[in-house]
Amino acid sequence: MVQKARKVVVLLGPAFIAAVAYVDPGNFAANFSAGAEYGYTLLWVLVFANLMASLVQYLSAKVGLVTGKSLPEVIAEKLGTKSRVAYWFQAELVAIATDIAEVVGGALALKILFNVPLLLGAAITGLVSMLLLFIYSNRGQKIFERVIVGLLLIIPLGFIVGLFMQPPNGGDMLAGLVPHIGSTDMLLIATAMLGATVMPHVVYLHSALARDRHGRKGGSELKHLLKTTKIDVGAAMIIAGGVNISMLLLAASALRGLEGTDTLEGIYNALNNELSVLVGGLFGLSLLISGFASTAVGGHAGAVIMDGMLKRRIALHWRRLITIIPAIVIVAFGIDPTFALIISQVILSFGIPFALVPLLLATSSSNIMGTYKNHPALTWLLGAITAVIVVINVALIWLTFVG
Repeated sequence: MVQKARKVVVLLGPAFIAAVAYVDPGNFAANFSAGAEYGYTLLWVLVFANLMASLVQYLSAKVGLVTGKSLPEVIAEKLGTKSRVAYWFQAELVAIATDIAEVVGGALALKILFNVPLLLGAAITGLVSMLLLFIYSNRGQKIFERVIVGLLLIIPLGFIVGLFMQPPNGGDMLAGLVPHIGSTDMLLIATAMLGATVMPHVVYLHSALARDRHGRKGGSELKHLLKTTKIDVGAAMIIAGGVNISMLLLAASALRGLEGTDTLEGIYNALNNELSVLVGGLFGLSLLISGFASTAVGGHAGAVIMDGMLKRRIALHWRRLITIIPAIVIVAFGIDPTFALIISQVILSFGIPFALVPLLLATSSSNIMGTYKNHPALTWLLGAITAVIVVINVALIWLTFVG
């Protein structure tokens, strides 16, 4: 029994890399703003979002394990040359948009903690992500996984300390599990929370991570890997979901009704003033680690997309240098960081259907998945989830620019 448990632990890891995308700087801003503005009312959104994301990430990993290919490779096989290039281009834009949010988040954290100018902070964030990708290229995926898991486990420390100092109200938490939207402004925040949950780049990436970690197997070995992958995804999403929920709970218990909590810098100042310098400092540290780790994962995702769609590879450090340029330009021109985060999330919204619809079609196809294709009930469930996420992201775009 002990030996079996050890074998399962050894096989864990790919989902934890993907999970970093669920605690990136955009999540910090959305979840803290939701808790500070509406208390525990939108807690149900995070629970629902985490369940949706768990299914999507498992199915992405399943594609890699069953087919021995990444999702971008599976998509590319069904497209002509022009369509494939166009598809790669939109996916690349999504990866770059993700990069913008994560680099800006890391730069803001450096400014908050050490008063580092935003432009220099963006450059430092890019350099650290290059270092993390260097570890992946030269030490392998297992070492990269351990580094990312270690960083992921550090992120919630400040929120745990804050919740001990200002415990949440149990009754209000239970009430927050009941779906409720009371106003257009609340709908906008709920839409942003849900819309930023399923990140297109990690839907593409997870299939490659699972494939590269385990290779293509068959028979009983594949069945065992799929079972282990469920544990991997479940554990990773529990951690990521717990971090997101702890953000909202801390904001609801300590920052409710305070002004200035609609920006990351304002949240940092509020935590310093309302709780302690320790909690504020740990918040800044968590944001910094989030920016460093998530931008490294985003860079890796972009490489997987290019390799799968175009069959071309660029060294990860060169790719990192190229894709960080848009974020550097945004910071250099003095564009408001919060506005940059919002625009990046809107761009991400456009990319979600392009990742989820192919995932649905691929995992439901006997030609691609063989006997491991989705059960009809699962196909309907994933179809409903895809429709909900697409509608939510269209609503986010509409409310951002029209409503």
